[in-house]
Amino acid sequence: MKIAIIGAGNLGISIAKGLIFSNAFTTLYLSKRKVEDIQDYSEYSKVTVTSDNLEAVRNSDILIFAVQPTQFEKILKEIKGELTDKHVLISTVTGFKIPRMESIVGEEHFIIRSMPNTAIAVGKSMTCLCSNEIGQKRIAIAEAIFNRLGNSIIIPENKMQAATVICASGVAFWMRLIRATTQGAVQLGFDAKDAQELSMQTCLGAASLLIESGKHPEEEIDKVTTPRGCTIEGLNEMEHNGLSSSLIKGIQASFKKINNISDQ
Repeated sequence: MKIAIIGAGNLGISIAKGLIFSNAFTTLYLSKRKVEDIQDYSEYSKVTVTSDNLEAVRNSDILIFAVQPTQFEKILKEIKGELTDKHVLISTVTGFKIPRMESIVGEEHFIIRSMPNTAIAVGKSMTCLCSNEIGQKRIAIAEAIFNRLGNSIIIPENKMQAATVICASGVAFWMRLIRATTQGAVQLGFDAKDAQELSMQTCLGAASLLIESGKHPEEEIDKVTTPRGCTIEGLNEMEHNGLSSSLIKGIQASFKKINNISDQ
């Protein structure tokens, strides 16, 4: 696959790292205005760094856009004349809906929206996908790319905002929980490095248990809670202080904010 990433910032570079790690391309173009920030990537085989979006489009079939929403319309207008019937456009741009993309480049192009998260850099992203009508013929290509970089799921476009909160913002939410358990472990006497290792691996283990078993979280919780035991004591104290409620309220606040941004 001949892939171009238009907008090699934090997310774009995370995607590039995942593609390079999994050797998932024939050629890879990375486009950014300040190429000095990403010049090191030109040392990889079959990777070209450029500040010229048109060069990247001409030499690629799959275009992954990872730019700011305020920049996206201008970029689409810039490259519109270079698009062919072979190009597949994959947008990671928050709040920029498919009909708006079609109004700029035309309904005849394969258009796919994706919402990965930064764990894509280590091949562990949860990526949500949707497409325009003609894009359904190429969405398997997007699935193939993102399944090599984690897991993907196809959803209706009207759920993409919610998916952004759960999957993209969700990484930050889980990081904060890991930080909190790390701080708790330090308070119990572990040094910071060991505390973080314990927190990270326990989080990974908990998620892996659910993935492998397919069970509901409460089923696994029941296995480690005994009558009058320390686990249920800790869980109840957390709930008394609003653990679940705070998480749900935070998710709702993020969802409200992202919808306000997209309406502007």
